[in-house]
Amino acid sequence: MLAPITTGHYLVLSAALLLIGAVGILMRRNVVVIMMSIELILNAVNINLVAFDKYLHKLNGQIFAIFVITVAVAEAAVGLGILIALFRNKETVLVDEIDLLKW
Repeated sequence: MLAPITTGHYLVLSAALLLIGAVGILMRRNVVVIMMSIELILNAVNINLVAFDKYLHKLNGQIFAIFVITVAVAEAAVGLGILIALFRNKETVLVDEIDLLKW
């Protein structure tokens, strides 16, 4: 028989998602991949919130997770809008080549 899933399992999963997201932000040059990496980090936060919510038997973690999901959706919508505007002006999605705010 398999052992039950504990809070430690959720924390390991969350740490793995956080690591993958951080590596994606630091190593990639494509803005779309960087935004997906930020979403991975926010999902790691949600897993942590829900795991500790389950451990403490309260609903605060789930409520905060819903707020984090709401902020992630808004971030994705605004970020993609800015990305489309930059792509129309510069015709690239690489971070190194977007220097619109430089003097």
